[in-house]
Amino acid sequence: MRAIDPPVSAGARKRWWTDERLLVICGSTSLVMAGQGVVSPVLPFYARDFGVSTAVVGLTFTAFGLARLVLNVPAGLWADRAGRRVLLVGGPILTAIGMIGSGLAPSIWALLAWRLVAGAGSALYMTGAQIYLIDIAAEELRARYVATNQGALLLGVSIGPAIGGLLAEAYSLRTPFLVVGVGAAFTALYGFLRLPETRGSAAISPTDATADNPTADDASGTPTERRRAQLAFLTSSQFVAIGLVSMAMFAIRAGFRQTLVPLHAADAFGFSTGDLGIVFTALGVLALVLIGPAGWAADRFGRKAVIIPTGVISAVGVLVTAGAPVLELFLIGIVITAIGTGVTGPAPAAFVADIAPADQRGAAMGLYRTWGDLGIVLAPVLAGALADVTSIPVAMAAISAVAFAGVGWFQLVGREPERAVSPS
Repeated sequence: MRAIDPPVSAGARKRWWTDERLLVICGSTSLVMAGQGVVSPVLPFYARDFGVSTAVVGLTFTAFGLARLVLNVPAGLWADRAGRRVLLVGGPILTAIGMIGSGLAPSIWALLAWRLVAGAGSALYMTGAQIYLIDIAAEELRARYVATNQGALLLGVSIGPAIGGLLAEAYSLRTPFLVVGVGAAFTALYGFLRLPETRGSAAISPTDATADNPTADDASGTPTERRRAQLAFLTSSQFVAIGLVSMAMFAIRAGFRQTLVPLHAADAFGFSTGDLGIVFTALGVLALVLIGPAGWAADRFGRKAVIIPTGVISAVGVLVTAGAPVLELFLIGIVITAIGTGVTGPAPAAFVADIAPADQRGAAMGLYRTWGDLGIVLAPVLAGALADVTSIPVAMAAISAVAFAGVGWFQLVGREPERAVSPS
């Protein structure tokens, strides 16, 4: 549908730059993601030191994603009922416990258990953060609020891998996990002191309740009618299509970049953990540079206009990496993928916020994150198993095919929702 294009108020534009709540949530996100970034170049080697196969290495990522998969929707419902702060503070506390436990793990099974705990903390925090952002964002600036927080996420991801690689080389593979645990505890304290509650004070515009959303006007019905309306929305073709895009993008991040790329770079090109940390940091910086323009483009030109081409770019980058016979082409493929996934960033979440009924945002964002975490849960272990029986490049090519399929389905089914659009 054609987007509505009202002017953006000076007040809304000012809030985007100066909203203290946005700045604080971004600070918390940077700390949380720096912690996850610290362990990203180290975890495959740490798990491999227990003498396990590539598939079991993938399970260390799957365990993290499985906890998120199970808890995303309950976390969203909890946010609707009990508020956002409990997620924004409790999540980092669980992450701290899980990361410290991972660093002290005596066996691969203990490591997997502690990764579940860390994943639970991530589910609570990231679900709460996305709902919080939707609460405080003006509709016409929604993608830019999401992009600003994703910029903070990328900042953490950018600085984390280099720190993790250097810590592992200077001390041990266990050290980065312990450092992350301390940082997560600080994040919990920071959020407790600085983040006010937003439940019941969300900025809801008229189009939130009506635009391209036939279930939105059922909020005043009986509980049974509201549950039916919620189920109708969460199983709608629009929501499922954007969920498949999210799953494909997370499959690229977890299965391709976090699991297969480090192992292939080490085996085929002799990369060390320090080398990988530097490469991952450079890719994070690249995505950080692109995230601002990505949010502006999604607000100005529409979500689908960003999702389709960047999704295709991401899949192409994975395919180039899979077929790379030399280091230079391998690095080019990784860069192409980083550009695609980085620019895709805020558009899918903004799309979900556009089509979700205002009283179902928690459930909608929770289930949307669950679609993404299906990629985290399935891609590492399945890609690792495929790599064990064939090769790592074949597993990479399979992930590329999944991404092409998800983006292709969204192209067929997805419709740009009617919404307010920023003219600048």
